[in-house]
Amino acid sequence: MRVGSATDGLAPVSVAERSLTAGVHEWVGLGAVAGAAVVADQITKRIVAGTLELGESRHVAGPLDLHHVQNSGIAFGFFPDATTLVIVLTAMVIAWLLVVFARSGARHPVMPVGLGLVVGGSVSNLADRVRLGHVTDFLDLDFWPAFNLADTFIVVGVALLLGAALISDRPPPRHR
Repeated sequence: MRVGSATDGLAPVSVAERSLTAGVHEWVGLGAVAGAAVVADQITKRIVAGTLELGESRHVAGPLDLHHVQNSGIAFGFFPDATTLVIVLTAMVIAWLLVVFARSGARHPVMPVGLGLVVGGSVSNLADRVRLGHVTDFLDLDFWPAFNLADTFIVVGVALLLGAALISDRPPPRHR
């Protein structure tokens, strides 16, 4: 006996297809996470720019300092003189991520959160590059170049997406 409904009574339920396109709930989730990331990043950058002079540093705890620096390049200060190229490439990547999300946003429940963090961090840094020609970095660990919340959101979002992909690609456990 077969439970469920289908037009082809011979097709097993396991091959029933569901749409992977992002629906309203996925878009709202992505928008909420991306919006929160942009707001948090912009607020912290303004606080740092209003509190610390450029180049000024304050020790927080352990290896963490708040250090007001400007970065016209990308990660680790690479390509400092290619701001226009970085702006164009970043905008293209954001557009591509939104297309990917539109096509497969319902694939995994973590996707709106992970991609929302990546998009939000990217949009916030892009806005700074367009408006100011640089991003403000301020989180400084003794062993790592300075970064900001947007960078953190991007890294955490990518880690969430990779983790979800690795977990969902595992074969199901065998029952003994």
